[in-house]
Amino acid sequence: MFGMLMEVALVSYLVAALTFFLLGGFLVLRNKAQSRRIVLGLTCAINAVWALLLALQLWAPMRWPMAGALLEVARNVAWDLFLLLLVGAFNRERRATLSNANRWLVVVVLFYAVTLVCTLMVSWQQGYPVQLTQFTVMTLLRTGTAILGLFLVEQLYRNTIEAQRWGIKFACLGMGVIFAYDFYLYSDALLFRHFNPDTWVARGFVNALAVPLIAISALRNPRWSLGIKVSRHVLFHSAALFGSAAYLLAMASTGYYVRIFGGSWGSVAQLAFLCGALVVLLGVLFSGGFRARLRVFISKHFYHYNYDYREVWLAFTGSLSAKGPDLEQRVVEALARLVESPGGAAFVIREGNIETVACWNMAVTAGPDAANAELLRYLGEKHWVIDLLQHKAEPAHYHHLPLPQWLRDTPRAWLVVPLHVHGSLVGFVVLAQPRSPLKLNWEVIDLLKIAGTQAGSYLMQQQFANDLMVARQFESFNRMSTFVVHDLKNLVAQLSLLMANAERHKDNPEFQRDMIDTIDFSVQKMRLLLHKLSRKDSAEQNEIIDLDELLQRTLRAKSAGGPKPRLIVAASGLQVMADWERLERVTGHLVQNAIEAVSPTSGQVDVRLDRVGEQAVIEIIDNGHGMSEEFIRDRLFKPFETTKSAGMGIGVFESREYLHALGGVLQVESTEGAGTRFCIRLPLHAATAAASRPLQEESSESKQA
Repeated sequence: MFGMLMEVALVSYLVAALTFFLLGGFLVLRNKAQSRRIVLGLTCAINAVWALLLALQLWAPMRWPMAGALLEVARNVAWDLFLLLLVGAFNRERRATLSNANRWLVVVVLFYAVTLVCTLMVSWQQGYPVQLTQFTVMTLLRTGTAILGLFLVEQLYRNTIEAQRWGIKFACLGMGVIFAYDFYLYSDALLFRHFNPDTWVARGFVNALAVPLIAISALRNPRWSLGIKVSRHVLFHSAALFGSAAYLLAMASTGYYVRIFGGSWGSVAQLAFLCGALVVLLGVLFSGGFRARLRVFISKHFYHYNYDYREVWLAFTGSLSAKGPDLEQRVVEALARLVESPGGAAFVIREGNIETVACWNMAVTAGPDAANAELLRYLGEKHWVIDLLQHKAEPAHYHHLPLPQWLRDTPRAWLVVPLHVHGSLVGFVVLAQPRSPLKLNWEVIDLLKIAGTQAGSYLMQQQFANDLMVARQFESFNRMSTFVVHDLKNLVAQLSLLMANAERHKDNPEFQRDMIDTIDFSVQKMRLLLHKLSRKDSAEQNEIIDLDELLQRTLRAKSAGGPKPRLIVAASGLQVMADWERLERVTGHLVQNAIEAVSPTSGQVDVRLDRVGEQAVIEIIDNGHGMSEEFIRDRLFKPFETTKSAGMGIGVFESREYLHALGGVLQVESTEGAGTRFCIRLPLHAATAAASRPLQEESSESKQA
């Protein structure tokens, strides 16, 4: 059984050696001018030599048993270097875009240096079984080597531009298979203290399976030129995860030795040590200062620029445009995140004074001070970001600018960021000192300037919106006052007409009754107008209105003096949904206009109520002087346009707007010297329309019969 397994192992590693040798030779000989293909070919050659050496050791054991282990280390180093080459560690032209990716090379070198040091230290130990300890440590380090390879493969795939992943995905899959199988092999050996023979034998076949996958990517990428975009966000989390894993691995190893040297207290000491190490790790990971220092370290040592401007600007704009009333505080928080500041305060300029509008983790209030004007003048002219610490150490750098006492007394105050809009200073933000030391270079200052301009535009836009809302409130009040004045004008006209006819008809009982009704209507109308002006809530309340009753009331109010309008009801019982007061004002205004347009002696005004389909139709017809087509087209429905000496020109405009709001229309037909016809069309109330529909159908059938 063992002999058969050895034969299978021999075939397995010979197949791996042959496949990698063929791929490596093809890549090296096809085009010697392409460095990445040559490096991949050499890596495949090293992998082939490693597999061939293992096969030779199975066929004829060699004198140097460590040669296979050293070649395996060389194989892993070659794959890691090739991955680093794809990421761009050795490309000087791409250091600006890939931000010194050769730091990964330092990580790999340090890892293998630690591997060598640990091996030597284990070999020098006395009093313990050296062979077993070497097996454990070397297997543990080989497991770490496999994890490192998987990490580099993951970084290569994740940071490749999505549009170009089609060319790299099979190579990542092939190299991932190699490292993943090594991880499974060595982790299983760590668990059971020996290698699984079947797993070790199949290793050659698994490595051979990766060859066609790598070959596909080599054909898809003749130059292996990849668009790499190393995300700061991904790098931050990967660094934190990788650092946590290394920390836990070191603590686990330390705990192992604590257990060995602890005697009877060894197990207890190991558990307590591991729990304490875990608590320390969680405390560090949840520390805002640690995260800030890690971000600064990554930006400083792995990137040419301090910021990923796309991510920064998206987050900054998203914070400012978020829903909510606290825009000023969001401005402070957004600016503070740019420089890892834990707090700040926002100030705006109103009538030449500095007013505090938001505080975030900082207690500060702007008070009266003679230096306030100097600070505002300096910020408005220079547009500089003021470093308060530098101002304290080098006042000449800021032209010996005097600072307000309240600003000097603010604890941990660090930066003053001006907020400009169209060159004018609208305010400024004071930021607290950052969690980790941050050097204020040109990049940070320029970012704060442009961010301050963006924040100032948002604050100015909010101020404009508030001013517009106040202006609209005044406009609404003025418009309502205009309508009230218009109604008062109509009431005054009615009372004036009543007084003009009182002397002549004072003994007429019918005139007396009309006079009393008109005065009563005017008093009620004035009380209603006073109530509307005095109450806060003047919202209209629609109700079901009987048009017969409304028109009768309207005509009673307009019957004092002059020609009395006549009501003709062609269809009774019509109801609409509207506000009684508004609709009565509309019909009253149109009837009053008709009365004023006709002759007092020969004039005639008819108000006709009818129904057409699902609509109620009110017609006001007079035989007055009429209107021209030009006047109807250009001036009739335009506010504040009138031909009356005492008119305001808003009655017809208001009537049409309200009828449109109800879903109706106002139509007008007029001929100069012949008269005018106003037609109001309103949708009937649903219940009225449904109740009268069968009657209409019956009438229609009878007519057809």
